[in-house]
Amino acid sequence: MALVTFSSPEYRDKTVYAVAGSHTETVLKLARENKIPVNFQCEDGECGSCVIKVSSTDKKLERMGGPLTEKEKAVLVEIGKLTKEEMEQMIVDDLPSTWRLACQMIVRDEDILVEY
Repeated sequence: MALVTFSSPEYRDKTVYAVAGSHTETVLKLARENKIPVNFQCEDGECGSCVIKVSSTDKKLERMGGPLTEKEKAVLVEIGKLTKEEMEQMIVDDLPSTWRLACQMIVRDEDILVEY
């Protein structure tokens, strides 16, 4: 089980349990199931409306989800959240991006903070 804390300036923080390892449990799906108002439109990783900032709450484990999908890479560059140089550096350093698309990010066995 993973703990996912959703945080927004307009809403009180809410922490929920997530089933880690599910290949269908996206951050957006988890938010919707728990009535957390994360913005979204297409739900397919093409519009960028569900962009979130993710950080690990366990500083010993800095993974924050699996690698970016190809759709995420393209959209995050397009909307200005990542530069191509930052993308290349993430690959070299094997570090995750703090910017993700809620509809694409699969929850792993790690406690995270999701800012939206």
